[in-house]
Amino acid sequence: MPLSIFYDQIRFEEKELFKVAENLSIPFKKLNVDEYSFTLGRRVPELQDVDTALLRCVSYFKSLHFSSYLEGIGITSVSSFKTLQIAGNKLFTTVELIKNNVKTPFTVVSFSYQSALDSFSKTGYPAVLKPVIGSWGRLISLIKDRYTAEAVLEDRLYMFPLYQVFYVQEYVEKPGRDIRATVIGDEVVSAIYRVSPPDQWKTNIAIGGKSEKAEVTDELSEVVLKASKAVGGEIVGIDVMESPKEGYVVNEVNPTPEFRGSMEATGINIPEKILKYLVSKMRK
Repeated sequence: MPLSIFYDQIRFEEKELFKVAENLSIPFKKLNVDEYSFTLGRRVPELQDVDTALLRCVSYFKSLHFSSYLEGIGITSVSSFKTLQIAGNKLFTTVELIKNNVKTPFTVVSFSYQSALDSFSKTGYPAVLKPVIGSWGRLISLIKDRYTAEAVLEDRLYMFPLYQVFYVQEYVEKPGRDIRATVIGDEVVSAIYRVSPPDQWKTNIAIGGKSEKAEVTDELSEVVLKASKAVGGEIVGIDVMESPKEGYVVNEVNPTPEFRGSMEATGINIPEKILKYLVSKMRK
């Protein structure tokens, strides 16, 4: 049975996956989810012979809901509905990490302006206010004092429904970088430092962060694999910060990881590893 790769936009990562699949002579279908309508409980003709689907949608909500449809008709989804549901939400992720004894930054959740303002008395200043759903560093704010907190929280109040939930995290004094580790199955296949741009505290490559190769130590590998297991991850990106007090703390888990920066920094052929993992999974 062929592998299906679903997408809504074709980026560097999708192009590489298509190219590697062709080079390895792996039977596959590439399908744009935007071009079909799907009757629940039934397969469209394009899915009749599909057993496993790799979801590469940029839209988290498309992947989440599409994975539910796929699993409902007996198609294995990677990432799975469970993994997407947990890892796509920062609060759900943090809860699962804590339950599984994975170190995370100290985090407080609240549901109103006043209780959110009170959250900062627990984390102290500076602290970080994040949307529970989102990527690429968008709408993540460094809150340095009460006056800033009042101003930013007032703005966020009117971003319905995104800000019915206020997720506040302690600010970790990381050394101008964090770590993105890529996990495929039970293997940490790569790790990079994401170095902050000048005069910027965020490290996201999407906003100008630079990638540098990092060593996959036994300690890092143990933390990262534990985090992946906590969310039921198969192909995930784990974001880790180096805390001066706690050592490695896991910040987020990405259930549809981009890997261009990791490939450029390490030279590792991540799409080949992804596809070989999926082929092996399908054979089992």
